[in-house]
Amino acid sequence: MPMQYTIPVTRTTESRHSSIDFQNLPFGKVISDHMFVVEFDGENWIDPRIEPFHKLEISPANLALHYGQSIFEGMKASKCKGEPVLFRAEMHARRLNISAERMCMPKIPTELFLQGLHMLIDLDRDWIPEQEGYSLYIRPIMFATDEYFGVHASKTYKFLIFTGPVGPYYPKPVKLWVEEVFTRAALGGAGEAKCAGNYGASLLPTQRANKAGYDQVMWMDSIEKKYVQEVGTMNLFFVMDGKVITPATTGTILRGITRDSFLRLLKDWGYTVEERLLSIAEIVDAYWRGSLQECFGSGTAAVVSHVSEITWRDRKIELPPVDEEHRPVGTRLKNYINQLRMGRIPDEYGWLDACTGALKNAEAQAPVLEEAAV
Repeated sequence: MPMQYTIPVTRTTESRHSSIDFQNLPFGKVISDHMFVVEFDGENWIDPRIEPFHKLEISPANLALHYGQSIFEGMKASKCKGEPVLFRAEMHARRLNISAERMCMPKIPTELFLQGLHMLIDLDRDWIPEQEGYSLYIRPIMFATDEYFGVHASKTYKFLIFTGPVGPYYPKPVKLWVEEVFTRAALGGAGEAKCAGNYGASLLPTQRANKAGYDQVMWMDSIEKKYVQEVGTMNLFFVMDGKVITPATTGTILRGITRDSFLRLLKDWGYTVEERLLSIAEIVDAYWRGSLQECFGSGTAAVVSHVSEITWRDRKIELPPVDEEHRPVGTRLKNYINQLRMGRIPDEYGWLDACTGALKNAEAQAPVLEEAAV
């Protein structure tokens, strides 16, 4: 990709790579060597750079801590025939800016986002696991940096991208509890934004579900508590009567990029696909009629997570075993994305974005500095 910005790179002197057990990667706990950083000064994005990952110094009066102006994305890099690639990176950049607009934050130029990301992944390419089902998770994050405690949108912001190698998010099928007390988001709220507050508010009901033996909650709509929304970490798909049905994005659930990819694939493969309001009663009825074939979640972290059990009040739905015979739709989708990312099938949709050479191409504008710790 063209290098439009001058982004200096400072390498770490103490890589942690050799100390990491890449066969045992707890999700989210291992951080790679470097991060991309850029600040918004109230008018422009300034001083983009790549530097060693390090702790930040933040004032207790930081507005993000008080009023929640913090948004993020979740992405992945993988090795495709030995070279680092991203999956639908530009769509992630666009979604981050949709979240920014909703949270009264400045949009970051897509070209700056992508250039910094490509350079960072190229620099830390050795951190990308090569075994199937593993990847380099990417966390872009933007937060307010003004230092006062009046209720007001910040004028200044910091944007970071850091990464960490991960294994499967859910190593086995998940059990879901249908949540009818707590609500994730309402129409007119920030449910469609990937903002920190949405996830903080979900922790208590999720913790309650965990203590009862469930992996996650299945959120219902905020008004009637009858229509399925999403799971805390992924969008939902149901295969019923031979049709693939997913809840419509009406402003209360995240417009998942994996979800969007699945919809495209399913339609091209000839499946009947419906995006609509879907009640939990309809799902239970389909189960008792024997026409509920599959339920699975879609998301960047999990790709596909098969659902083994759904509990709604005193009713329990137990779904078939996870194999190609009983779960043909979810299994096919997961295999397709995994094979695509590893370069074993052609990239017919142009979803993969190579990072190779990004660092070298940028050196003409901003040579990589001698190794130095921050």
